[in-house]
Amino acid sequence: MHSVVLCGNSLYNQCMENKKYKSNNNITYSCTYHVVWCPKYRRKVLVGPVAARLKELIVETCTGLSVEIQEMEIMPDHVHLLLDIDPQFGVHKAVKRIKGFSSRVLRQEFKELTTKLPTLWSNSYFVSTVGGAPLEMIKQYIKSQKTSQRQ
Repeated sequence: MHSVVLCGNSLYNQCMENKKYKSNNNITYSCTYHVVWCPKYRRKVLVGPVAARLKELIVETCTGLSVEIQEMEIMPDHVHLLLDIDPQFGVHKAVKRIKGFSSRVLRQEFKELTTKLPTLWSNSYFVSTVGGAPLEMIKQYIKSQKTSQRQ
């Protein structure tokens, strides 16, 4: 149960759940997105040191953009992220920066990625808002990706 009370220029959020709100100069928000994307041709190249370095690069990029990572899982052929993003910055810009920076660095550091693929990432990605489902449920889904792949 949420109640929002607007008093003059102040916005007060009273929430019965443990929902965290963020704010910048203009807005108070809670925008969490589930984002998934794949390497070109869905090749299984995100393993071992490549996967470990990709995690570092995603954290580095998100920190620079003030994007909060709620959950992250790197699978051999796709990436799952649960991100809190300022709506004025936008999910498209965040994904574009993460994919662009990680592709450039990974292809410089792991030359085998340049011979196997013309580009590291496919142009497309999946994004869904996480407004309706409880966050813990989405987090559990992302965490369970590795175990469900083994079965």
